[in-house]
Amino acid sequence: MSIDQGTFESLVPSRFTTFTFPNPSSSSSLSPNPLHTPLLRVAVLDSPTQPTTPLIAAMLVPTHRESDWTFSTHSGHLLLLLASHHHHHISRLILIGNLPSSPHPTPYTRPIQSLSHIQDALTPLLLALSPKSSFQHGLPEIPFLDYEDDLIRSAVVDTCVGSCVGEMSVEDVELEGRGFRRRLRFKRMPNLIQTQVKIVPIDRSSDVGFAGLGDLGLFRLDMGSLVQPYLGPMVASLSVIGSCLERRVRDGFRLKALCLGVGGGALVTFLNDQLGFEVVGVEADEVVLTVARKYFGLRESKFVRVCVGDGIRLVQQIAGQGENANCDSLSDCFGVKLDSIFDVIMVDLDSSDARMGTMAPPLEFVEKSVLRAARLVVSDHGILVINVIPPSRSFYEKLVSELQEFFVELYEIDVGNGENFVFIATASPVETDSSDSENSFLTKLKLAINGEFLDSIRKI
Repeated sequence: MSIDQGTFESLVPSRFTTFTFPNPSSSSSLSPNPLHTPLLRVAVLDSPTQPTTPLIAAMLVPTHRESDWTFSTHSGHLLLLLASHHHHHISRLILIGNLPSSPHPTPYTRPIQSLSHIQDALTPLLLALSPKSSFQHGLPEIPFLDYEDDLIRSAVVDTCVGSCVGEMSVEDVELEGRGFRRRLRFKRMPNLIQTQVKIVPIDRSSDVGFAGLGDLGLFRLDMGSLVQPYLGPMVASLSVIGSCLERRVRDGFRLKALCLGVGGGALVTFLNDQLGFEVVGVEADEVVLTVARKYFGLRESKFVRVCVGDGIRLVQQIAGQGENANCDSLSDCFGVKLDSIFDVIMVDLDSSDARMGTMAPPLEFVEKSVLRAARLVVSDHGILVINVIPPSRSFYEKLVSELQEFFVELYEIDVGNGENFVFIATASPVETDSSDSENSFLTKLKLAINGEFLDSIRKI
């Protein structure tokens, strides 16, 4: 596309522009040169909220990740800008990378090289893309932001499209110091990992070479541990009502969990396999469930049932508050009566709107009618557990306030990744039981998850 000379002279909130530009570093004798294509892809995004003092920043797209959704989509660019706001109030973020050779992600191996000479060659381009307001005190300093993650290698196993979540990708990755993972990502939230499970080479004695990553026959799933950062804390929340759960088990009852949001099914599988729960899961997108069965080890049984549906609406229907509830079809679908109550409801739902940044739960879950219904669906000794990614302090405070209206006590676990919290809302005052050392449920729980999460539960 042709770009008007004055296009970038002013800042326009949320404006996104992409174009190609001749590579000014391609003739450099220095090598290796990560910017190797004759034409570069340049993407310019102005922040939705403009700070008083303009700050322009740039980022080089990692080589061989040019087709990665994080770097090739508007929403990915926006999430990079929003993430950088933790450290800089950026007015305009400029991404520069090779022109993708393919629209599909290619196998990636982290390069090791210095980029300083490349950055110097790009300075004139960056100055030309800076608004007039940034030159008030002379030539602006335009920092290059580092994109750092622990990804060593990656290979795409499959891509598919769901009716609700849109395009998704299954990837096998090798992480620095943490072995191999299988991940599910959605294009609508490009740098958010929706699901990940541990995978282990079947033949531990041989090195899985570059070409082997992504070969399903070389790996097996390890479902005995939870590697998604917030899932361990979600399971740790069960210790808050450990005494009640132990008593239920001793009285001959099977513990029951309702999971809103199934994803790859790691939480559903873990609750059943490791802790003996009967689990009902509801997932909005049928293709996600197909992917979970094919690649992430989700297995349905007498005590693990999953169904396609709107989890929020289901809770309202079970509580008897839904309008036009088709009780018979729901009952048939889930194999449970709609008047069922659960020991625990676990909520792992995020907003589908990338403009909000990463946010969980979605705004519709925080409505009073939904939280009231959730309280009715949880037993009197039970808990509501929510994965929370607050986009703002006001969202966090509103969620706390609304939960305290319908639940007796509220607890929190800080996941420790700078993003997620787990909220635990109890239907009744928490019992303190001095005989926890004899509690076989708690013993099983402590063996199943990282003990530090059990010790980091704090009352709000």
